[in-house]
Formats: sequence, structure tokens, C-alpha cells
Amino acid sequence: MGKYAGKYVDGFIVPVPKKNLEKYRQQAEEMGKLWREYGALEYIECVGDDVKPGKVTSFPQAIKLEDDEVVVFSWIVYESREQRDKVNEKVMKDPRANMDPKTFAFDGARMFWGGFKVLLEL
Repeated sequence: MGKYAGKYVDGFIVPVPKKNLEKYRQQAEEMGKLWREYGALEYIECVGDDVKPGKVTSFPQAIKLEDDEVVVFSWIVYESREQRDKVNEKVMKDPRANMDPKTFAFDGARMFWGGFKVLLEL
């Protein structure tokens, strides 16, 4: 069995203005520390490097990416769905987790996310 067997993952796609990328990285680092403090196993943030519009759909199309933005793809790994729910509840209650959209380095209205059970790990 691999290290992800039985784990649970939250995945996120976010449009970030290129001029805000460093601010986003700083905010993500602060939030990542909170998630890890409360029990998340991993917290990963990736900036798009080879992300092109598709003919039908794509990351850029899904978030209505603008010319001055980049796609950020992120995920958080947990022991289980139950543990994820507990971690998220603690993070959301922590005063260090500023959830005021006016302070975000991105347009939260175009962000999308979901929780996933690990299906396969090779």
C-alpha cells in the first residue's frame, strides 16, 4: 500500500492575478501552516506553467482566466474524510484564518474546489 491509500484530498483551482502571485504565495504559506498545525498531512500550491485553453473545457475556461492571471492548482491531504472535516472546522474557527474575501489575492468567486477519496496510487 502506498502513502496515500485510504487518504482524503481537498483540491482547489484558483485564478490569481500575476501581479498578486507573491501576495498569494504569502497568504497560502500562512494558511498552509494552519492546516498543517491542525493535522493536514500535506499542503501543496502549484502555479500553472503549461496550462492552455481546450476546445471544450480546461482549467482556464473553468475559472474564466483573464490575460493577466495564472491558474493555481492546490491540494491538501488528510488521513480521512472525518479528519478533514475536523481540521477544516478548526481552521475556519481560528482567528488567524482571515476569510474576508476583500483581503484575498485572488477572485474567490471564480475559485472551485472539492473533496476526493484516493482511487489509485502507483
